[in-house]
Amino acid sequence: MSLAVLEAPAAPIRFAPRQTPEAMAPAASSKPRCSNCHLRELCLPSGMSSSDVMRLDGLDSLMFARRRMRSAQTLYHEGERFQFVYAVRSGTFKSSLTLADGREQVSSFHIAGELMGLDGVAQGNHASSATALEDAEVCAIPYAHLTELAAGSSGTQHLISRLMSREIVREQSLMMLLGSMNAEERLAAFLLNLSKRLKARGYSASEFHLRMTRAEIGSYLGMTLETVSRTFSAFQQQRLLEVDKRHIRILDPDALAGAFEIRVH
Repeated sequence: MSLAVLEAPAAPIRFAPRQTPEAMAPAASSKPRCSNCHLRELCLPSGMSSSDVMRLDGLDSLMFARRRMRSAQTLYHEGERFQFVYAVRSGTFKSSLTLADGREQVSSFHIAGELMGLDGVAQGNHASSATALEDAEVCAIPYAHLTELAAGSSGTQHLISRLMSREIVREQSLMMLLGSMNAEERLAAFLLNLSKRLKARGYSASEFHLRMTRAEIGSYLGMTLETVSRTFSAFQQQRLLEVDKRHIRILDPDALAGAFEIRVH
């Protein structure tokens, strides 16, 4: 399956001194602060002590910028040097890598409050590319400065370890989807997981608009485009979902989960 991915070249992120705010990302007129962000409970500071969050805010050198992205614009490319951890403030992203035959393999989807870029920690280069699926905004956090903060805080060291562990768990969940579930179970688990993540952010858990295409869902779940479309139709015929192009309404989440004995993580 070959996907056509439209990519607009991404301008480099600049971290400017306070006296030249115009050089900062256009979405920010002053230094962003974790302590007053509405996504604090879902994002990087989740699990940090108040004192650690204040230290994060107080580091003058930690000039992490807010960056606006256009739909189909690539934030970072596979193989690019790893410098930043990116926190999604708004919008949806996909992570993907290029297979040997040139096909795209989608490895994850990210929504507000989630982190991207940690795949670059091990080798110093990103193992995947991150592309915006709609107009979006991120905070770019220099990883080197995070490690400086961690050097003086056991709580922050633990936080970074948790972030790495979360990536491992996500990979294991994908392997479970691909290895132990049939097509209907994979798609049901995907929709229920997305529903749970949206609910945690204050959005409707039962009605939402998919920002990814069916081909991208298929790439992520190891299914063909035709199988994804056929499975959506089957769910609609069973009155588990209402589907209008990318708009999804889950009619009975318990029935959707129960029909396939799915436990949502």
